[in-house]
Amino acid sequence: MNQVEEFNAYRSKMNARILEDNNKIIKRIFNLDTNAFTDGALPKKTKEILGLGNSLVLRCDDCVKYHLEACSQLNVTTEELVEAMSVSLLVGGTIMIPHLRRAYEYWDELQELKK
Repeated sequence: MNQVEEFNAYRSKMNARILEDNNKIIKRIFNLDTNAFTDGALPKKTKEILGLGNSLVLRCDDCVKYHLEACSQLNVTTEELVEAMSVSLLVGGTIMIPHLRRAYEYWDELQELKK
C-alpha cells in the first residue's frame, strides 16, 4: 500500500471512529470544515490552496496531505502548487523545510497515481 492509500485508509477509519460517538461539537466542526471549502466568493481551488498554505505554516502534515490531495483532484498544476508553497515557506520560515519535503514527496506520489 502506498502512502496515499495508507493516509486515506487511516483517515477514514479514524474519522468514522470519532464520529460514531455522535458528539455535537465534533460533528459541527467537521461540518464547518467541509462547508468552508465549498465554492463561494472564492472558488474551491483557491480555498484548497489557501488551506494548504496555512497547513504548511502550522506544520500539520496530515492537513498538508489532505489539501494536497484536494488540490490534485481540482487539477492544481505543479507550478501553481510550488508558487503557493514558496509563499508559505517565506511566511513560515525555514522550520517548514521538513514539511515542505514531505509535501513534495506526497505530491509526487499523487501525480504518479493520476497517470
